[in-house]
Amino acid sequence: MGAIGIVVRACAPLAPAAAAAPAPSGSSSRDAAQAQRWSKPTRTGRVLVLGGTGRVGGSTATALSKLRPDLGILVGGRNRFDREKGESIAAKLGGQSEFVQVDTRNAGMLEEALQGVDLVVHTAGPFQRAEECTVLQAAISTKTPYIDVCDDTDYSWRAKGFHEQAKAAGVPAITTAGIYPGVSNVMAAELVHAARSENGEPERLRFFYYTAGTGGAGPTILTTSFLLLGEDVIAYNKGEEIKLKPYSGALNIDFGKGVRKKNVYLLNLPEVKSAFKILGVPTVSARFGTAPFFWNWGMQAFANFLPVEFLRDRNKVQKLVQSVDPLVRAVDGIAGEHVSMRVDLDCSNGRNTIGLFTHKKLSV
Repeated sequence: MGAIGIVVRACAPLAPAAAAAPAPSGSSSRDAAQAQRWSKPTRTGRVLVLGGTGRVGGSTATALSKLRPDLGILVGGRNRFDREKGESIAAKLGGQSEFVQVDTRNAGMLEEALQGVDLVVHTAGPFQRAEECTVLQAAISTKTPYIDVCDDTDYSWRAKGFHEQAKAAGVPAITTAGIYPGVSNVMAAELVHAARSENGEPERLRFFYYTAGTGGAGPTILTTSFLLLGEDVIAYNKGEEIKLKPYSGALNIDFGKGVRKKNVYLLNLPEVKSAFKILGVPTVSARFGTAPFFWNWGMQAFANFLPVEFLRDRNKVQKLVQSVDPLVRAVDGIAGEHVSMRVDLDCSNGRNTIGLFTHKKLSV
């Protein structure tokens, strides 16, 4: 949520500057629309939260509203079936908020929805197997600041491919800005920076994550987890890229008070590639675990016995998740929403540091 808050605040000072600089002759209608959007500093800011009827998007909308009560929150849902829930969420956010129906696969609908919007927050997962960055492209086209909670390696690097376009358009755009990856990346970057400031060269970086049940995130995080079981795990060992079996390589990690020791397993997560390429750490891996223990058994069974073709098919996986959703909700009620992130860094000078973050509620 911190990253989102920074983006919202960063947008606000643009109003006076934009008002002072008239659009040059021959500028596009989109440029004019952006200038008009930022030329009224007294106007209520508007944020579109895509996937706003889901647990992640709904939590995001609520947090943004608390951070900036003056914001108008547009709760975006994919279809008419989301309307009732979306209108209920919007009503709780205040009179300036409303539900809007937006198909994230439809570029024209997205561009229309982004008119007059100061920030779009894309939480409409799962991001796995998505072939295009339609929302990001629409945001660049309409000059709308963008942030997402992507947790897929391919999607995140496809998004990074639009860096120059976003830069040329003057559009702030941040990808993989959830809790993990997101906050976890910031933790890793700070550990690496601190180590180098004390003449230590990072040699190995390991991400460990634990979430009780689905952390209250429900079907989306479960769908994501199943889809990740269909991907080889990309890790790095002394500068070499290696491929490992998903949900293998179990380690028992101590997450400290409130969580204690939990088993975690290898998954293909985008922060691994980022840490290797951007932070320059030669050995990097990421592991994830959940509770109760039989969820881990189930994940291992799916990874070992379900055909890879099935696990890579979004439609089939989503149907499977729908069939087990009642069980998931029941387990969530017992397991709670605890979440914990631990980042371990080993350096050449013998320095070993740990970053740890734990919270009772993932949704918060």
